[in-house]
Amino acid sequence: MALYTLPGGQTTIQWTLSSNERVANTNWKKGRNMDYNYLKVERLDGFISEITLNRPEQLNTFNTGLATELNQVFKALDKDNRARVIIVKGAGKAFCAGIDVSEFFDKSALEYQQWIERMEKPLVTISRIGKPVIAQVHGVAAANGAGLVAAADLAIAAENARIGLTAINVGLNCIGPVVPVSRSVGRKRALEMLFFGNLLKAPEALQMGLVNRVVPDEVLEDQTRKWAVLLATKSPVALQIAKKAFYAAADLDYYKAFEYMNEAFARLCTSDDAREGVSAFLERREPEWKEK
Repeated sequence: MALYTLPGGQTTIQWTLSSNERVANTNWKKGRNMDYNYLKVERLDGFISEITLNRPEQLNTFNTGLATELNQVFKALDKDNRARVIIVKGAGKAFCAGIDVSEFFDKSALEYQQWIERMEKPLVTISRIGKPVIAQVHGVAAANGAGLVAAADLAIAAENARIGLTAINVGLNCIGPVVPVSRSVGRKRALEMLFFGNLLKAPEALQMGLVNRVVPDEVLEDQTRKWAVLLATKSPVALQIAKKAFYAAADLDYYKAFEYMNEAFARLCTSDDAREGVSAFLERREPEWKEK
């Protein structure tokens, strides 16, 4: 059930799926894609990695397994020098329709807290990794799916996409997802979304600042990949330092935020890529990033 009420080397990753107590081991070798139970992870040209939420029959709703896998993949890709930009999208007719509430019943208060923290952890992890994450949004992005769109660093949506904090319609509320949503659209807009649970059309989401771009449905994937490839041509070191500094400074006092950002800029200036970028500009040539 979904909270949607309208018709190089080798990396080894190990995690526990508490829903079925299985331990999955995945090896990602050069030139090979990663295999998961609830995700598809592919390498694309241009230092792009693409994560597909792969529960299409359940509208890609988060269950324990998908949330755990997604969190681990974000962390793994952040350490992979063959991934400079990460795209997140959904299989089938929806981006993500929220949390699978078939896991809802028969929990204690502590178990509910642990359960929802697991669902929200991938959203938090996006802000803690250095690689930029782009959400490619089609169909419906509801409840935790809307939170994932807002938590992504950038978002591009199809014209017919709809986005909303819909859990109020089943007697719950999107108290977790509203955190990144409110930081995208502001307090009044976020509370309206939280209280009424409506699905917004993509152009309205664009106007509110919930997504960066809206494109025709038929070119969504092509435009997202082109955008990601362009982003991947930028200095990886500069992007990652800037992203981490941005999130770290978000809640600082205005003047302390400037101090923090200036320290981050000074660290960036000491990198090989900073020197390479400035040299390439002065010499009128394309830079060759060393990622250090």
